[in-house]
Amino acid sequence: MQRLKLTIAYVGSRFHGWQIQATPGKPHPRTVQQVLEKAAAHILGRAVHVHGAGRTDSGVHADAQCAHMDVPEEKANFNWRRALNSLLPDDVSVLAVEPAPPGFHAQHSAVKKLYTYRLWLPREYVLPAWRPFVWTCGPVDLAAMEAAACHMTGMHDFASFQNQGTDVQTTVRTVYGIRSCSEPGVPQELLVAWQFEADGFLKQMVRNLMGLLVAVGRGKISADRVAYVLESRNRAHAGVTAPAHGLTLTRVSY
Repeated sequence: MQRLKLTIAYVGSRFHGWQIQATPGKPHPRTVQQVLEKAAAHILGRAVHVHGAGRTDSGVHADAQCAHMDVPEEKANFNWRRALNSLLPDDVSVLAVEPAPPGFHAQHSAVKKLYTYRLWLPREYVLPAWRPFVWTCGPVDLAAMEAAACHMTGMHDFASFQNQGTDVQTTVRTVYGIRSCSEPGVPQELLVAWQFEADGFLKQMVRNLMGLLVAVGRGKISADRVAYVLESRNRAHAGVTAPAHGLTLTRVSY
């Protein structure tokens, strides 16, 4: 067998996340993994499992999700990108397919992940092309948010920012950076992007971090309170979860 590494982009609006969800007696919700495995199975004539680097939530997008699948040696040099894209729906595309290095695993071999969260600042309107990809949060104090983000970087126990639903051995993660940036071609007074890079993220951790940062930006809490929220290890102290549709998985590093 040959292991292949896939790089995948998708608009998450009509997907119930990455992972296949099977409930006995009920139709399977539409997921990214489901449509990829269906396309690969059509090509191979048998079931095939596609392992993703991470389980993006329902509604979350990806510019470069990574995955792997094992195929027979005689199919290793097949034009997988063209074949898969000919069968996939228009809200998901395979950007690249390449032989995986020995021992590669899309999830376990990842060393860093980068997510981007986009905020739309005017309340009066949203450019239609951006509406599916932004949280219309209204005006925020970027300087206060950047001060709060400093408390979130480094190695911490992020239990306060984990939603229920996943068992993990530890809630300690290392956040390498949280920074605001402009979106090319869009004035920052309209849209500001926040990038979160870490060695890994807990369930809905980025959305919870973003929710707290927006609360700081709206003046509801002080930037210095973020340190207390981290130390409390209490999810109730972190506030609201930012909407899924503003979040995009930007890069997975190996």
